[in-house]
Amino acid sequence: MILKEALANFHIQNNLEPEGGVNNNWFHLHFKLFSIKIPNSEFRKKVIHIHDIQHVLYNCDTTWKGEAFIAGWEIATGLWKQLPIGFMSLWAMGFSLLNYPSEVIKGYKEGLKVNGIINLSIPKEKLLNLSALQLKQIIKKEKPAPYNKLIFAIYCSISLIIVCLPIILLLFLWVMYIV
Repeated sequence: MILKEALANFHIQNNLEPEGGVNNNWFHLHFKLFSIKIPNSEFRKKVIHIHDIQHVLYNCDTTWKGEAFIAGWEIATGLWKQLPIGFMSLWAMGFSLLNYPSEVIKGYKEGLKVNGIINLSIPKEKLLNLSALQLKQIIKKEKPAPYNKLIFAIYCSISLIIVCLPIILLLFLWVMYIV
């Protein structure tokens, strides 16, 4: 099965819009008690197929557990360098560390074994006509990067700061203006 077909199945199985909602102006982040509606930026529209392909390659659903694995994988493969989408990956990693830390670690370690799909610069149509097995062979590194606990800890710290920063700012403003 080619990735185009696998992605269509993935979108149906996870109750997502066709093509991951690429044609929508908004997307939703779902949490246990609420959802947040976020503008679907042009950059996100250009790369959402890559994010969803990662889910297909590693058989991860779109629950926060699945997103935790993908966030770790994306950080390890260097997606964080691709701003602004990298900021979202760092945020997802930080949020996921608070909920599914073992999945973040597993995803990060898997990501060290491969090259990031976004860095391959394969045109979308060509990418979608590959099978999952073909793409896994293309992204596989000859020599995986070693797992460095210090580097991982730095990524964890940055991602947790990104997650906590809005709360810290709100508390600061509250203390400055209310108290």
